Amino acid sequence: MSKWFIISLFLYFPEDKTEYIPAGITSLVFLIGAILTMRYIIKVSKKEAQKAKEHEQAIMKHMNDTKENS
Repeated sequence: MSKWFIISLFLYFPEDKTEYIPAGITSLVFLIGAILTMRYIIKVSKKEAQKAKEHEQAIMKHMNDTKENS
């Protein structure tokens, strides 16, 4: 019984539904920020992967040139 009393202290459902508007706006702002951040991280990750691939190809070319000259 005390479990439900403790849980009910954290639940609040207002009668005036306009009190949900600031929470909805805040949630929307953070959702948009999270989406933009994730897109930025993916974009940077793709650029880094391309740089790593080019670096790997340069190393492999250098190693092949070294083997041919030996």
